[in-house]
Amino acid sequence: MARRNIRLVYGGASVGVMGALADAALEEGGRVTGVIPRALALKEVAHHGLPELIVTESMHERKTTMALRSDACIALPGGIGTLEELFEAWTWSQLGFQHKPCGLLNVQGYFDGLIRFIDHGVAEGFLRAEHRGILLVDTDAEALLDRIEAYEPPTIAKWIGADDT
Repeated sequence: MARRNIRLVYGGASVGVMGALADAALEEGGRVTGVIPRALALKEVAHHGLPELIVTESMHERKTTMALRSDACIALPGGIGTLEELFEAWTWSQLGFQHKPCGLLNVQGYFDGLIRFIDHGVAEGFLRAEHRGILLVDTDAEALLDRIEAYEPPTIAKWIGADDT
């Protein structure tokens, strides 16, 4: 990300995968912005070595701030919070509230089961292929960034068929 001059906007913690990613970006001279709710910052998980750390009053404000400051959402292996933030960003793009790609960096097959489930949703008719196309998946970080940078969002008009009115 630092080599591509891509700013990292993330949850602002000093721990976990994202804390390590923030440290790596900073070591390479990258731009990093952390956004953390006050309740988590007070528990001493905030990354105080960031050039920009925004403290919000709630998780909702955190996600809104992150969405406004970012051009894409990429999920790395993580837990419930990672999935919740990814699915909310993906939903916002699907509904046309934003026109940003969402990505899964599928490290060592971590998201294989989730990808199968999502594709099952398409096969069963609960998820449109066009909406599935917003979620870009790759096992290689450089390739995923290439796809994110080349992403052209579909228009809502493409998704609305005559039977949807």
